[in-house]
Amino acid sequence: MLNFPAPADAREPWEGEGEALAVAAEAGLRAAAWVRSLPGPAVACPIGSWLAWELPEAIETAMGSLDPSDEDAMGPDGVVVPGRGGVTEEVMETLMAVPCVLSEADWLSAEQQLCLVAVASVAAGCVRLVVTDAGTAILHGLLARMCASLTYASRPDAAG
Repeated sequence: MLNFPAPADAREPWEGEGEALAVAAEAGLRAAAWVRSLPGPAVACPIGSWLAWELPEAIETAMGSLDPSDEDAMGPDGVVVPGRGGVTEEVMETLMAVPCVLSEADWLSAEQQLCLVAVASVAAGCVRLVVTDAGTAILHGLLARMCASLTYASRPDAAG
């Protein structure tokens, strides 16, 4: 009988990992709901559809898909293998596009636009935090603090 080593990606979850990921997913749901609640343009336009559908979906997906096992790692050849934190490149591109496209959303107030930038930035930041150091992010409450910022930026009275 052969004894094979455990797969390289097998790891024990950090203390509080499940709870931290549940908080992140919940914060993402709340933030996406807030984005969906924003007023739409008077006349249909591509950015209006993007804000109503693609952006909130990206926020939900990013925050609900966080995967601490998909962090940056050192490959056998000593080269860093970049992680994705469980989030696709397409979702990250959507989050990162927000500051570039908001000038087209002229029906939103400056405060609403600022909150949208904050929400997208914090969601992308949560992914990067998990990618770069998931253990510290979870064990020391960094992810929880980021989720609190996400919730604050997307509260219903924010930039009403």
